[in-house]
Amino acid sequence: MKNYGGGFIIISTNTRLFAVVQLFALAWLSFAGFVYCQKPTSVRIGAVFTFNSVVGKVAKAAIEAAVSDVNEDPRILNGTKLKLVEEDTNSSVFLGSVGAFQVLEEGVVAIIGPQSSSMAHMISEIANGLQVPLISYAASDPTLSALQFPFFVRTTQSDAYQMAAMANLIEFYGWKEVIVIYEDDDHGRNGIFAFEDELEKNRLRMAYKLPLSIQLNPSEITDVLNKSKLLGPRVYVVHVNPDPSLRVFAIAQKLQMMTSDYVWFATDWLSSTIDSLSPINPTSLGVLQGVVVLRQHIPDSSQKRAFVSRWKRMLQKGSVSSGLNTYGLYAYDTVWTAANAIDNFIKESGNMSFSYNEKLVETNDSEIQLGKLKVFDGGSLLLRKLLESNFNGLTGHVRFDQDRNIIGGGYEVINIDKMIIHTVGFWTNNTGFSVSAPETLKGKKQSYSPLDQKLLNVTWPGGKVEKPRGWVIANNDKPLRIGVPKRASFIEFVTEYSNHTFQGYCIDVFLEARKLVPYDIPYKFVSFGDGRSNPNYDQFVKMVADNVFDAAVGDIAIVKNRTMIADFSQPYISTGLVIVAPTNNAKPSAWVFLRPFTLEMWCVTAASFVVIAVVIWILEHRVNDDFRGPPKRQLITMFLFSFSTLFKRNQENTVSPLGRMVMVVWLFILMVITSSYTASLSSILTVQQLSSPITGLDSLIASNLPIGYQTGSFTYNYLVENLFISRSRLVSLGSPEEFEKALQQGPSGGGVAAIIDELPYVNAFLSKHTDFGIIGQPFTRGGWGFAFQRGSPLAVDISTAILKLSETGQLQNIQTKWFCEMGCPDKVTSDSDTNQLRLISFWGLYLLCGAFSLVAFIIFLLRMVYLFVRYKRQQVHHPQVNESPALPTVLSSGQCSEALFNFIDFVDKKEEAIKKMFSNSEGPQVQAAQADKSVNVSSRAQNDKP
Repeated sequence: MKNYGGGFIIISTNTRLFAVVQLFALAWLSFAGFVYCQKPTSVRIGAVFTFNSVVGKVAKAAIEAAVSDVNEDPRILNGTKLKLVEEDTNSSVFLGSVGAFQVLEEGVVAIIGPQSSSMAHMISEIANGLQVPLISYAASDPTLSALQFPFFVRTTQSDAYQMAAMANLIEFYGWKEVIVIYEDDDHGRNGIFAFEDELEKNRLRMAYKLPLSIQLNPSEITDVLNKSKLLGPRVYVVHVNPDPSLRVFAIAQKLQMMTSDYVWFATDWLSSTIDSLSPINPTSLGVLQGVVVLRQHIPDSSQKRAFVSRWKRMLQKGSVSSGLNTYGLYAYDTVWTAANAIDNFIKESGNMSFSYNEKLVETNDSEIQLGKLKVFDGGSLLLRKLLESNFNGLTGHVRFDQDRNIIGGGYEVINIDKMIIHTVGFWTNNTGFSVSAPETLKGKKQSYSPLDQKLLNVTWPGGKVEKPRGWVIANNDKPLRIGVPKRASFIEFVTEYSNHTFQGYCIDVFLEARKLVPYDIPYKFVSFGDGRSNPNYDQFVKMVADNVFDAAVGDIAIVKNRTMIADFSQPYISTGLVIVAPTNNAKPSAWVFLRPFTLEMWCVTAASFVVIAVVIWILEHRVNDDFRGPPKRQLITMFLFSFSTLFKRNQENTVSPLGRMVMVVWLFILMVITSSYTASLSSILTVQQLSSPITGLDSLIASNLPIGYQTGSFTYNYLVENLFISRSRLVSLGSPEEFEKALQQGPSGGGVAAIIDELPYVNAFLSKHTDFGIIGQPFTRGGWGFAFQRGSPLAVDISTAILKLSETGQLQNIQTKWFCEMGCPDKVTSDSDTNQLRLISFWGLYLLCGAFSLVAFIIFLLRMVYLFVRYKRQQVHHPQVNESPALPTVLSSGQCSEALFNFIDFVDKKEEAIKKMFSNSEGPQVQAAQADKSVNVSSRAQNDKP
């Protein structure tokens, strides 16, 4: 029993011990759970940046002030202190990486900084591996928003946003090309790439990129700026890291590049630098005269005003040495953003834990102690809390977009004038440019148009308010290189002569247009081609695109493939492809008999018949009974007589000498005109019978006959690529002489059936070779222009000048000078037109006929006036004549109208009646004279008697 009892006692004792152990374990577990769920007493955050820099000086004080404010605010992290672990990177990416590892060893849950984009790229990789959010208040490189860096959060505005503002600013002032000066690091390169994309969206161009080393060596800056003087654009955009010495602008001023000929823009690095200068040094601002700068816009608020006042007190106490800039405000809000996210994290998950990475633990055996680094288990949750931030800070409403960038408030546009900073406007991507702050425009407009854009007046470098031109074409040291084709044929358009002078229609157009450009254009002509054959114009334009020539002047057709690589001026002459054939392809017509004369010739000839009819009637009416009678009969006789002369069969004969004289001249003219008409009509009918089988483009393509084209022209490519004509059918012709020979030989003789070429060349050819003509109408439309490099502002100014030449008629005068001395070639349309008889060939004959008719009429009129006056005088001396019933009544001399009617009645009488009147009035006088003579004779006879 004892053993049993002892055993029983032992069992009882073990049971009690087990119960005690269970109670202890339960108490331990309860205590452990309490400890695990308890809020941490402190949370560490890291800060990695360059302390002694423009941004770092301000950021350090702002971050420390924000940590102090967070720890003193019971509304956030209640019971948990925020501890700051800072490391100075000394502007080194390597030291920045080391500093990042050092703060991570301290168990930080987030890292603030750095301000350098290059450092941000490196530290972001580390943050990704350890799942620690990296929150930067100054790294603005747009590529940091990539999916490659999921733990990178930006609390300042991305350069992608800033470069959109800068591109819009360039467009607002109307410049097309810019030169960019930037630091050759991640911040500079990637910012400029974003800027180039934004310029292309606005159809602007980054003409030149001028990189600088990150040391900003003065000799390097001097060399870069001197080289830029030789370039055309004068609009500069400077995108570097903050530089308190303002070396780029100081050196530019020494090089006389801050004058009225230049335009300078700067990104927000310059505004941050200026704002950090405290007190502001007037000498520093003096080198910035006329510079236009972007500054991140911070909306006005009571929080901001209170912090600015606090900063001023800190300056007075000497606790800070720099003025407050926008990056300081963003750094302050960055701490509050992290604190709010940590507070929300703790409320949701409690304590913060870290774990070891197995691969990092395996490196403990090496000298590099990476095994001490721990992965933040709650990194993803904290990142989500950061991106859910939604509070009002010093910089305004803090929220993030889908790219983990803060939603910014836009930019201010500032202008430095006379060492004073002026705000000339604001910009956001929603409102564009405005003179009102963006927050005052919210809710007023959802979109904007270019007409809504407005900024205050800007004072540019040199102190002028007028907008600078922003570019120079060339200078005397480096004149514009203008290529000119050295043609072997059709040299009246353009070519180079043996004395190295360039002449031609195209050259004259360019020189006249140059006179109308409101600035000087130093230039030199450079020939293109060997002069033995026409050059290839596609290669010619490509040389402009390849910067061999700055521009090209000549007979350059504006076609699609050329416009893709170069800019062209306004066309100065209309062109199009036409078909030239050996003969006219006129179709038989019922009205072919009208074609020998032009419309002008027909009208003048018809008018001449009418004039001759009237003149002959006037001259013959008094003496020829055939031209007398009732008015209707006289009218019919008058016109029948005139038109019957055409057939040389007149029933009426002319009697008066004056009428016969006019008829002699008229019949001579009719002989010449009818002979010419007969010859022309015969020629037209003959040509119709011998016409070419080519009736137009379709029949030419379908005929499979050889086709000629001009060497060097775009015609070859057009016929092959657009009209799908076989290359074997195309024959290259280099001169008008070859044109003529090929057309005369025809397909059977080794020539061509037709030639396809541009209208100006064809007009010039037909003006000297009238045996050929144009078939149909031009089947393409185009023009000739001058080629310029893409984006060249000279193209616009030359186009404006060409329009002025066209409006004033000077363009036509130049064409007349070169092509219209023997008749404008643009009036030549077909062979049928060349066979037409024009007034210019017969105006001398018509003038002769008109002169004879006028002289005969004047002689007749003077004779009638003389007879009428004589008749009136006889009536005055012998009033008894009035008793004759055949004579008109004598009226008062004051009644002119009645005298005129009397004169007309007198003229209307026949010649015999007029003579009878004079005989009747002279009869009494003759009888009296004979009586007196008889009396005298009788008296003398009586006196002689003895």
